[in-house]
Amino acid sequence: MSAESPFAELIGYDCTEWREGYAKVTLPVSDDLTNRHGTPHGGVYGVLLDTALGLSGCWVADGDAPVFGMTLSLNVQFLSRPKGGLFITEGFKTGGGKSTYFAEGHVKDETGELIAKGTGVFRYRRSK
Repeated sequence: MSAESPFAELIGYDCTEWREGYAKVTLPVSDDLTNRHGTPHGGVYGVLLDTALGLSGCWVADGDAPVFGMTLSLNVQFLSRPKGGLFITEGFKTGGGKSTYFAEGHVKDETGELIAKGTGVFRYRRSK
């Protein structure tokens, strides 16, 4: 998808669904993402939420000029550890105006375990 970036390739996440007001980002759980305790590093959840929430406000139809978002604020609540092997992050645009938008979302695994929740404020950038 056009949401991909060099950072996405490095970390290994994919934008698997993207439409007006919504984005889904997935990432396989791997040992490369763990902290010294052997659990996924909290920064991974922040990256996934930042990506899904940011993309939820930037969808455009094919052929339209791309729209980019810049994170102004991101809040993450860490709730649990994954029980499965795949992170599934969903972001939803909840409001905004011409220059800023708001979004919320969550990180779950394929078992339905709720791992983290987040909210964010983003500013539109019309070019890179």
